[in-house]
Amino acid sequence: MSTEQNRVAAQHDADGAFRLDGRHVLVTGGASGIGEATVKELVRAGAFAYIADINVAAAEALAKSVGSAEALRLDVTSSESIADAVAQIGRLDILVNNAGVGHVGSIEATETEDFDRLINVNVRAVYLVTRGFLPALLTAGSAGAPSGSIINIGSVAGLVGIKQRFAYCTTKGAVIAMTRQLAVEYPKTLRVNAICPGTVETPFVEGYLEKFHKDNKDEVRAELRARQPIGRLGKPGEIASMVRYLASDEAAFITGSIFTIDGGWTAA
Repeated sequence: MSTEQNRVAAQHDADGAFRLDGRHVLVTGGASGIGEATVKELVRAGAFAYIADINVAAAEALAKSVGSAEALRLDVTSSESIADAVAQIGRLDILVNNAGVGHVGSIEATETEDFDRLINVNVRAVYLVTRGFLPALLTAGSAGAPSGSIINIGSVAGLVGIKQRFAYCTTKGAVIAMTRQLAVEYPKTLRVNAICPGTVETPFVEGYLEKFHKDNKDEVRAELRARQPIGRLGKPGEIASMVRYLASDEAAFITGSIFTIDGGWTAA
């Protein structure tokens, strides 16, 4: 986060804007990348964060560093793991469905097992996690407290076609559809929104470069920057700031909305 961003964030905290004091939030894939930045931002806003991740060691290290947080082992693809997590949490006000995986390939190059893996992690897991924690979120909205809130981390890949991203585009489009459906299903007790980032500087992107472009990382990284008119990759903290806003009382009239943070990609 830049010096100016830190100054603005500190001013928001001082003014009481976008505060989440007393709220309990769970972030899937919370130990790295956008998830890690989100945990830090929401804790700074006053929330208590459950850092839900299959990488327990990283989640525990993050929880120790931020305070007001607890590591929670969670395999988002496992109903049993989700049930165990639900049993450990008494209250939940905010759910951030952030965990996800990617794949590179056209439909011809996407094998059945590749497609099934993305559906399992990027779509079915959002359904499983949301369904598992739904009773707690609905209680948050019906007990006189601010409505429960779900923020799904989608992608511009769910809004526009991207070459060599058949499975990824398919799954992120489904996340957007789920977001809108849930918003109209529970309009009085649950706010549901999605954020669609462009390409962001995260371990997710670095892993993609290492796997598919090991010999020309710098060239491909430059291409990733160039396709976003602003001329750079996004930063995890920029996505986290939008999560904080959407979870706050200032966003109380927002539900069923899709927010792009993509450096102008989908406007071009």
